[in-house]
Amino acid sequence: MVEYYGPITIGTPPQDFQVIFDTGSANLWLPSSKCTTKYCLHHHRYDSSRSSTYEADGRNFTIVYGSGNVEGFISKDVCRIGSAKVSGQPLGEALVVGGESLLEAPFDGILGLAYPSIAVDGVVPVFDNMMKQGLLGEQNVFSVYLNRDPSSKEGGEILFGGIDHDHYKGSITYVPVTAKGYWQFHVDGASKSVPELLCKDGCEAIADTGTSLITGPPEEVDSLNQYLGGTKTEGGQYLLDCDKLESLPNVTFTISGKEFSLRSKDYVLKINQQGQTLCVSGFMGLGMPQPLWILGDVFLGPYYTIFDRDQDRVGFAEVA
Repeated sequence: MVEYYGPITIGTPPQDFQVIFDTGSANLWLPSSKCTTKYCLHHHRYDSSRSSTYEADGRNFTIVYGSGNVEGFISKDVCRIGSAKVSGQPLGEALVVGGESLLEAPFDGILGLAYPSIAVDGVVPVFDNMMKQGLLGEQNVFSVYLNRDPSSKEGGEILFGGIDHDHYKGSITYVPVTAKGYWQFHVDGASKSVPELLCKDGCEAIADTGTSLITGPPEEVDSLNQYLGGTKTEGGQYLLDCDKLESLPNVTFTISGKEFSLRSKDYVLKINQQGQTLCVSGFMGLGMPQPLWILGDVFLGPYYTIFDRDQDRVGFAEVA
């Protein structure tokens, strides 16, 4: 799966890390120098004893992700993202990083960009500290461009404090946040060219940069993948016929009355396995306590996305 991550530094002098900028969680964590597990030894570790701006906190934390748990304790230090310097930022020093899929991860940790209400231990998220410390200029927004061209060197761009007009065309469609935890909003419905079961009578969704795929209620997603001619694998994903991609229909979500269409080239992932190209559906079933669609990178790739804390809304525009 494609993962999007970028550089930050922690401490004085700066220690370098690569993190996923994740709108589906609200905590910052990095491997601790006190951690000696396989994951930590394969990644950059934060060493508080080397930083003159380190402050002890000491509370324990456990964060549960779809891919495994992360456990450790909280510290505070300076966090630099681009030209912004965030003082006294709480960060999790991870002692345990669970989940096989994370072992080979090209990133060190995760920087959560969701609302503070879902921050574990009630710590202040990085973006909230940026707002409090006046680091964002006139707009408390951040915007995300994800490059879907695998041959390109540039993975994308996250801009704090503004909107990059070079990365989208046409107008921005805004939708209000319906629950301030994730970046959650209402979807009016989905396309009529696919099973009517899909987001029937509307549904709730979240914009999640930390999820590769689009996930939704299992029975709805199964019916969609079967309609697309998919074959279910043991892992719950669907394989599609690579020779028939051209004939697959668009899948459309209607948000704030505007249609956002995904073409097969947007929602089919081509994965090389042992010299063979597999075509995997970008739609996967995921059971949640409340039915919720997670619009991950498969959706956010074709659409430039603006996360606006001033007006508690999410904006989408076609990528330029």
